[in-house]
Amino acid sequence: MKIAMIGTGYVGLVSGVCFSDFGHEVVCVDKDPRKIAMLEQGQVPIYEPGLDVLMAKNVAAGRLSFTLDLQSAIAGAEAVFIAVGTPTRRGDGHADLSYVMAAAKEIAEAARDYVVVVTKSTVPVGTNARVRDVVAAANPNLAFDVASNPEFLREGAAIDDFMKPDRVVVGVESDRAAQVMAEIYRPLYLRDFPIVTTDLESAEMIKYAANAFLATKITFINEIAALCEKVGADVKQVSKGMGMDGRIGNKFLHAGPGYGGSCFPKDTKALARIGQEHASPMQITEAVIKVNEEVKRRMIDKLLDLCGGSFNGKTVAVLGVTFKPNTDDMRDAPSLTIVPALVGGGAKVRAVDPQGRHEGEALLPGVAWHDDPYTAAEGADLLVILTEWNEFRALDLSRLATGMTTPHLADLRNIYTADDATTAGFTAYDSIGRSSVS
Repeated sequence: MKIAMIGTGYVGLVSGVCFSDFGHEVVCVDKDPRKIAMLEQGQVPIYEPGLDVLMAKNVAAGRLSFTLDLQSAIAGAEAVFIAVGTPTRRGDGHADLSYVMAAAKEIAEAARDYVVVVTKSTVPVGTNARVRDVVAAANPNLAFDVASNPEFLREGAAIDDFMKPDRVVVGVESDRAAQVMAEIYRPLYLRDFPIVTTDLESAEMIKYAANAFLATKITFINEIAALCEKVGADVKQVSKGMGMDGRIGNKFLHAGPGYGGSCFPKDTKALARIGQEHASPMQITEAVIKVNEEVKRRMIDKLLDLCGGSFNGKTVAVLGVTFKPNTDDMRDAPSLTIVPALVGGGAKVRAVDPQGRHEGEALLPGVAWHDDPYTAAEGADLLVILTEWNEFRALDLSRLATGMTTPHLADLRNIYTADDATTAGFTAYDSIGRSSVS
């Protein structure tokens, strides 16, 4: 089957590459000549483990190609996926659907034969109905269907998530569209991965409800962590005990500096906005958004305490700036709140991140970048672990402490214990939801 994928961002590129690995002929389209040139040269514009190898394999097999020409990409395609950005719109918190609607119009103008227009982008409830109207208005004679196929990819594990999904959600309005989507996902069906077929609106809502629930779990455990610090409990033990309950589960119960990334911040805001527009307030989601911002500010207070009440003149080494490990994504990362507070308070900030420097240099002005944690910590007054990259899980803490002017450690991912820190020579230590040393 021939598939066209509009958009070569994170979702579009990963999906296109994986569909081609299923055996489909996939043409990825983008309006950015720089991106297409990179892809044609075998370069991946995003960091996702294993994506470059899988992409090269399917390009070599003749199943995957890239183009700026939408019309040639759509010619002969039975399904065209829209995988463009839906950023939060300024002012009202709603998802900006201008790119989705523009793509729908262009598909309609270019298509000649029956096609299923599939929305892969995360969109509010009712968007696919609008896509249907846009396509019909732009080309009244076109035979087509629309489908909703939200993505559930974790950055850093996206290929595995696509190839071995918890479920695939497909929203359709006709048997013909359902058959096309079933053929696209046939390799997963044959391996007994669940395919959930629903109406359009339910498919759209599943995506938002799932992300809001996961964001709620993260925010809940961060609130519990704050209380643990007050009462002397250990949030890691609390999380473990909670997670053993099958009704709760242990995933997304790791206390930290707040959630970030391309999905949770945007999708929680969009869901809250959808609720407001339909006079059905999402009060829990609204509270999650508020508390998550407070969590980030609470981290700044922790660092301020470890710096004796002032950042001015202090040297702070920050390990990790991306919102999570195994990605170069900086969108809504806690570092974008915490690091500017350090710099604004007069600190000299040194940063280390295996993949975040390229984006970080533009987003975090005034920061000195290092390739090695030990050189970054040399002469520093505070060491902050902000992203739990594997490279930071087995550090020589004694070597770090010995090289620092004031050996203070803020472990905002709970990688190490207070005993680890004090044994290594740190004279002050703080983490999330556990005992501190000062």
